[in-house]
Amino acid sequence: MSEPKAADPKPLSLHVPEPEFRPGDKPDFSNVPIPKAGAARKPPIDVDAQDIHDLAYTIIRVMDREGNAVGPWAGELNDDEVKQGLEDMLRVRAFDARMQKAQRQGKTSFYMQALGEEAIACAFSKVLRPGDMNFPTYRQQGLLLSADYPMVDMMNQIYSNKADPLKGRQLPIMYSSKQHGFFTISGNLATQFIQGVGWAMGSAISGDDKIAASWIGDGSTAESDFHAAMVFASTYRAPAILNVVNNQWAISTFQGIARGKAATFASRGLGFGIPALRVDGNDYLAVYAVAKWAADRARAGLGPTLIEYVTYRAGAHSTSDDPSAYRPKTEFDAWPLGDPVERLKEYLIKRGTWSEARHVQANEMLEAQIAEANREAVKNGTLHDGPHASAKTMFEDVYEEMPLHIVRQRQEAGV
Repeated sequence: MSEPKAADPKPLSLHVPEPEFRPGDKPDFSNVPIPKAGAARKPPIDVDAQDIHDLAYTIIRVMDREGNAVGPWAGELNDDEVKQGLEDMLRVRAFDARMQKAQRQGKTSFYMQALGEEAIACAFSKVLRPGDMNFPTYRQQGLLLSADYPMVDMMNQIYSNKADPLKGRQLPIMYSSKQHGFFTISGNLATQFIQGVGWAMGSAISGDDKIAASWIGDGSTAESDFHAAMVFASTYRAPAILNVVNNQWAISTFQGIARGKAATFASRGLGFGIPALRVDGNDYLAVYAVAKWAADRARAGLGPTLIEYVTYRAGAHSTSDDPSAYRPKTEFDAWPLGDPVERLKEYLIKRGTWSEARHVQANEMLEAQIAEANREAVKNGTLHDGPHASAKTMFEDVYEEMPLHIVRQRQEAGV
């Protein structure tokens, strides 16, 4: 008796995740689960990672729809501190608008806005101490603008002019300031994650008390450096805060491509035994509270924390990107977590410490300050008009003693 003939094998196919909405669609986020503000518990900082798995799947929120701060994560900031936070976010937004315009005018080659994400960097900066170090991506300008880094210096760097503190060696917006705890931005984003962990390990090895913050976008979590950083941070309990800014979009691919089958980006920390929290990135009060919890944990020698900030990139990826080619123009308007600036404004108005008139006045004041800083920076030149740093600077600040072959190259270049 012959065996039955096997059926012809079916051809395999590759699964490519697709975003829910494409250009021309009407975005509808009504099916996106948004936990109630104040519902997430707040554990002690010495909690074991395995005991807070739920916080990697929910969204920690403080401000409710009526503009109240509720729940165990509320009450970390007084009204004056919150007003400063609002002004910081307004400064970032106005700075971005001015620099975006400058790029369109040909004064710089490139710019990237933080539109819709201002609360994350601005609130996070307030939990840091002098000497702590950020390893940022290119959308954390709020770390500098809320820490009194001179706007003229930032503009000089963007314009690549003769006063550029980095002497034209970095792309526009790739700032660097050791004094302000801002490690040089890397265009290869995931490198920052492992370098930040290494810096934190060095701080611990030397017996210092400084902590590090690594930053990465949702798209770059698919790179190997992300996983290497998680291994080292977990194994050696590095005093680091591992920040994943989930703004829903990489350059042109939605967050589901990098996330794969994982339920959330925060949940990836669980496999490494790292406490992981997921927070409303458009809620300034919640971002501050969660960042402070992680910083207190790191300073207490309890190791790293992974934080996923759920937000939305309202603008283009950069000035060289057209998001209308891959997502609906109205998607940010429909985003259920709202605008971080408007939400904090409404909170302060509800508290009776702010008003619409004061908001307009603050905006006008900040725009005037930024316009004045821009006038000062332009005096040093722009990308289009110059002057720029001398060509001789490309040979400087690399070797303590310049090798002969570099000396010859400089001589041949006539600089």
